[in-house]
Amino acid sequence: MLFNSFIFLFAFLPAALLAHGAVERFRPAWRLPVLLGLSLFFYGYWDWRFVPLLIGSIVVNWLVARAFVRSGLSILIPLAITANLLVLAVFKYFNFFMDLATLVPGLPTLHMEIALPLGISFFTFHHIMYLTDLKKGKAPLYDPVRYGLYIAFFPQVLAGPLVRWSEIMHQFEERPYRRPDADERIARGLMLLVCGLAKKTLLGDPLSEYVNPIFQAAAAGKAIALGEAWQAMLGFTFQIYFDFSGYTDMALGLALLFGIVLPQNFDVPYRSVSLQDFWRRWHMTLSRFLRDYLYIAMGGNRKGLAIQLAALFATMTLGGLWHGAGLTFVAWGAAHGLALGAGVLWRRAGLALPRPAGWVLTMLFVMLTWVLFRATSFDAALRIYEGLIGLGGADPSIKWRTILVAALVAVLGPTAWTFVHRIPPRRAIAIGFAVLLVVVLFKLGDDANYEFIYFQF
Repeated sequence: MLFNSFIFLFAFLPAALLAHGAVERFRPAWRLPVLLGLSLFFYGYWDWRFVPLLIGSIVVNWLVARAFVRSGLSILIPLAITANLLVLAVFKYFNFFMDLATLVPGLPTLHMEIALPLGISFFTFHHIMYLTDLKKGKAPLYDPVRYGLYIAFFPQVLAGPLVRWSEIMHQFEERPYRRPDADERIARGLMLLVCGLAKKTLLGDPLSEYVNPIFQAAAAGKAIALGEAWQAMLGFTFQIYFDFSGYTDMALGLALLFGIVLPQNFDVPYRSVSLQDFWRRWHMTLSRFLRDYLYIAMGGNRKGLAIQLAALFATMTLGGLWHGAGLTFVAWGAAHGLALGAGVLWRRAGLALPRPAGWVLTMLFVMLTWVLFRATSFDAALRIYEGLIGLGGADPSIKWRTILVAALVAVLGPTAWTFVHRIPPRRAIAIGFAVLLVVVLFKLGDDANYEFIYFQF
């Protein structure tokens, strides 16, 4: 179920809070099993057929972890990681690689109807993080309930943030509603939930109506006029930000309601003055996963410039492929890898760039590459790029109002996390959030609910 659906907001969430609050008060030992049960129910509500896959992955990986701890056989960990990646490859990339294979003359076309389990990329990465740290001796062995909750905790299971075991496991042992700041946490959790809902429904979803028809026309091979192309590129730039950061705010807020602090995922990325800066602010938990478990593992900056550039390119290209089984995603990641490599050479040459110029260049690069990310094919992306320079028609008409509001909020405003932690406890502020929630609920009832973009990854 979606965080922005009535069934979640008015049925699952109140019932889950009541159940969690009751066991936390009267049966603290049941708290984690109840949270795990709620998380599995939440996951299965979307499509119950994938619950056995999630449970199976938890059980198998935990058994491997236990066998490794008991036997010391280090080969078990790489085997388990390989198995996790193979499962991900079958569900997410089988048809993609079969399509690539058809480029080889003589090979037959093979396609299978494979449904993509929600969150498989995210829970696969959680397994990899834990197993890697277990092999290094950094992580202890947990019992099945705690490990299962680490993987399946419902605010994070579908689209992150990617949480290190060390960030969350110790919080499972707390009595969250007996903390001196329990009331404050709950209040800030509710405010984050409202902020996320508002970002999604008042900015992200309306921008999709600006963007989707134009990309669909481009995919159909139609020429895209100047104004339409800029509307599509600018609109998607802010749509994906408010869609994904709105989801993340909701996830962080929901976790706080259950006494868990999750890591932040965004830090005003559209203020970045370099591409390196951008990736330190955008999808921060994925960026650090790619850095710690791919880039550094490939040698990072410790084995010379050539290895560093190759590692950057490979890491970002694989990061692009992680987002989707398509060559446009690969090209998007490769473009970022090349640009990050150019940034390394720029800094090594001792060259400087004024911050305003750095911001302009970074935003232009990010926006232009978002076209590749959003387009369903290279031809569709080319139609948009042609439109941006007027080759598809000179009509400059553009729907700009929501884009302008979104741009001002994204560039000038604080993150929702910073905002709710700065504002003082005042009755007027509480009333303001209540009014905003009512507006959002009317909007939810008025329009179709759009899925979160990152659910497809």
